Formats: sequence, C-alpha cells, structure tokens
Amino acid sequence: MPLIDPTVVDLSRLQFALTALYHFLFVPLTLGLTILLAAMETTYVITGKQVYKDMTQFWGKLFGINFAIGVATGLTMEFEFGTNWSMFSHYVGDVFGTPLAIEGLMAFFMESTFVGLMFFGWDRLSKPGHLAVTYLVALGSNLSALWILIANGFMQSPAGASFNPDTMRMQFNSFVDLVFSPDAQAKFVHTSIAGFVAGAMFIMGISAYYLLTGRHKEFAARSIRMASVFGLISTLAVVTLGDALGRLDYLVQPTKIAAIEGLWNTTTSPEAPWLLIALPNDKTQSNSLEIGIPYVLTPLVTHSFNAPIPGLLDLEAASQPRILNGIKAINALQQYSTTHDAASLATFQQYENDMGYGFLAQKNAPNQDLNAITPGEMPALLQQTERDTIPNVFVTFWSFRIMMFLGFYFVALFAVMAYFSLKNQLERHTLLLKLCMWSIPAPVLASEFGWITAEAGRQPWSVYGWLPTFQAASSHNVGYMIFSLVGFALLYSLFIAAELYLMFKFARLGPESHDHAAASGKGGTSPMFAKPGFAAKSWE
Repeated sequence: MPLIDPTVVDLSRLQFALTALYHFLFVPLTLGLTILLAAMETTYVITGKQVYKDMTQFWGKLFGINFAIGVATGLTMEFEFGTNWSMFSHYVGDVFGTPLAIEGLMAFFMESTFVGLMFFGWDRLSKPGHLAVTYLVALGSNLSALWILIANGFMQSPAGASFNPDTMRMQFNSFVDLVFSPDAQAKFVHTSIAGFVAGAMFIMGISAYYLLTGRHKEFAARSIRMASVFGLISTLAVVTLGDALGRLDYLVQPTKIAAIEGLWNTTTSPEAPWLLIALPNDKTQSNSLEIGIPYVLTPLVTHSFNAPIPGLLDLEAASQPRILNGIKAINALQQYSTTHDAASLATFQQYENDMGYGFLAQKNAPNQDLNAITPGEMPALLQQTERDTIPNVFVTFWSFRIMMFLGFYFVALFAVMAYFSLKNQLERHTLLLKLCMWSIPAPVLASEFGWITAEAGRQPWSVYGWLPTFQAASSHNVGYMIFSLVGFALLYSLFIAAELYLMFKFARLGPESHDHAAASGKGGTSPMFAKPGFAAKSWE
C-alpha cells in the first residue's frame, strides 16, 4: 500500500475526532432520555396522574431538540469513511459497512418514524398504544447504538472476517461472529448505560434549578426522585460493566490496558500499586510521578492476585517476532500479487496473522520498500517499529482517569440526591441543588473521555493488528484537509450553539401545562406542595 502524507493522516484523524466528539455530545442524552421517557409514561399509564404525562411531554420536548441536532451531526460521519478514509473503506468495507447499513435501514429509520408518532400521537393513540410507541423510540435509539458499536467492535477486536489475497481486502465470513464479538457487546452495554447516566443527570439538574427558583415544585421533585434513583442504578452498572470491559482489554488489547494503567514494566506482584495520579512520559518511557494504592492493580485488572500484567516495554519487545513475520507476509503477498504462484501464497498464509505488523514496519523501511531492507538496517527498523506498536500513554492514562473519577462522583451525587428526595428534604440543600445544575454536562464529558480512551488506546491501528491508521487514510492534499476541518468545526459549533439556545429557551418556559393544572387544583398535587402563596411563576 502506498503511504499517505503524515500531515494528511494527522489532519484526517483530527477531523474525524472532532466530528465524532461533537456528535457524541448529543448521543448519550438521546439514549438516556428515551429510557426515562418510557419509564415516566409507564408510570402515567399505570397511575393516571397528570403530572407524569406532563413530565413525559416536557422532557420529550427537550429530547426532540437534542435528537434532531444529533441526527444532523451524525449523518456526515459515515460519509467521512469514504472521503477521508478510503483505504480503510476499501480494506474492510465489506465487513464494516454491514452494521452501518443495518443501523441506517433498521434502527435509525425505525427510531425516526416512531419519534413523529410519539410527539403527535398523544390525542390520536390510546394510552397503551402511545406507550408502545415511546418504547419503540427507546428501542430504536439503542439499536442504533448497538450497530454502531458492533462496527467499532470490529475495529477493536476483528472477528467474522479474513484477508483475501486475491482481492487485497478483508472478506466477510461470519455475521454471528461479527455481531456477538465480546468487545462489541461489552462496549454496547457500557456505552448505552453511560447514556442513561447522562439523561438522569440532565433531568435532575434542570429540576434542581426549578426547586431553587421556586417553580414547578411537584414536577421537579418527582422528576428528581425518578432521575436520581435511575441514575444511581445506572452509574453502578456503568462502573461494573467498565470493569468487565477492562478485563476484556487485558485479554485482547494488552497495550491499551498497560497504557491505561501507566504500566511500563511487567508486574507479577500482588502488591503492585494502582496509580491514581501519574505523569507518563512517552519519550523516556517512564513515569515522572506516581501516586497509587498498593495491592489493588493486579486483582482489579486480572481478577486474580498473582497473574502477570504485561508492561509496555515488554510488549514492545514481544512484538519483534510479529514484525519479522509481518515483513515476510508482505513480501510474499507482493510476490503473489505479481506471479500468483502457490509457493508465495503458502508463505503468505503461514505468516498472514502478522501481516498488519508488516504494514506497520513499512513506514520505517527505506523508501517504504520492505524487500530492500539490508541486514544492517534491520535492527533500527525493528526498534522504530516496536515503539510504534504502543499508543500515546499520557493521553490514554489521563482520559481514563478523568472518566473514572467522574464516574465515582456520579455515584455519590445520585446516592445523596436519592436519599434527600425520598426524605422530601431537597429544598433544604441549596448547595446540593446547585451542584446538580453544574453537573449537567459532566456525564457527557465522561462519555467523551471514555471514547478517547478506547480510540487513543487502540492506536496505532485502525483495525487492531491488521491495518495501521497511517495506511487507512485517503490521499488528499493538506490544503483540502485544513479547509474541510475548519468548515466542519464552524458548522458543528453552530449546531451546538443552536442546541444550547433551544435547550435554555424551553427549559426556562418549563412544563406550562402542569402549572396550569396545579393552579386549578388538578393533576394530583400533593399536600406537601399545597402551601399558601405557592403558584406557578413565569420565568420572565
């Protein structure tokens, strides 16, 4: 494969990272709000209390704003695989395109169709019928996440495909292996439930604002109660499933887990510390600062007290045989592509599983020609390529730590809010209510850092072990990439500005129908809020 200008590769990575992170500002909230809307409407159908219908309609209005802008930011990403990552699309398009097509044809269209019925069907459908529509919206949004994460799971841990030397691309072999990849399934559950946390925090934060301003009190109190309990359960599930995902990375992506833990040297001691804080230095391949808790790392990562955890330096050294085998595979493949002789094919098939490491070495070979390497040049080539096999440790370590610290903060905040909500003591704790408001964006940021951990930790691969990232990009020029990068950044910034404007506008308006019902003595207002002088207040 010809090598792409490294600057173009870096700009392509930056553009896709920006568009993906922009898009993922909206995804967690969509996933979380759909489930909470279904729970609220279920309560309304069972109890018949108007307040739960008002909750469903009001939070559904904010969901609709987020959903519309989320769709707009997500559509361009699939086109980027063809425009900016054409070598990736050629190499794994048969496999990678399948879940993306299913996501578009089945999940996305199902979700979009039923969103319309959910908004406009309140007076046209029966209560059970409308509830079924709301559940179908929740199902569609989570199925969209499922198929996207199946595609990403293939990039993290390739399954269901093999390389075809005649077509020079990955050939789709097993739909079952692709769909039921352990990485895809674990990441789907972890990511979806992280979205539930974002939805719960969103509802809890806005409701806390209403209590602080003395507006929509019953509405806000019931919303906080439901969101805090749901958020606590979801956060505990995210932490538990995150541990399972870390265990999977330990088994299939040891370089990622070593980078996450800032582990340069292999450890076999049960007293090895789990680092809370460290300053990994990728140049010196060491940590200049370490603060950790002993006796935690080994059981946390390996689920045992004596299993070794490979360090990055040993993983580098262990990659050398695979690099040598990969060079043989690439040379045999080049020979086979010219002659189609059985001997070259047999040699390629012998070393096929290490072919990706041959591609990785090609960048460091003189004139990118692996056939031209002399015995004297081989040690330097191996040394350079070995270091290329590990990700950026500083970025991976700290993106994981930020995500993890936020996760434990969410557990504490939801637990405290659930306790005071059940005790009907929320209004006494104004500082806690303000903390909920300030925490609204925190779960989305945690999800963003989770994606940075997953994607930065996978480097240098676009398809782990098979296709290096620098081989996957399109051969654009630098000017085009800068122009498109700036254009996308400006466009997506406008989308975010529109989202914030509309969210603030409708949050200020509040659940007006419930205010009207409360003022007229309807809607099941509890005695707790029936105080002299309490009435709906206009934000204006």
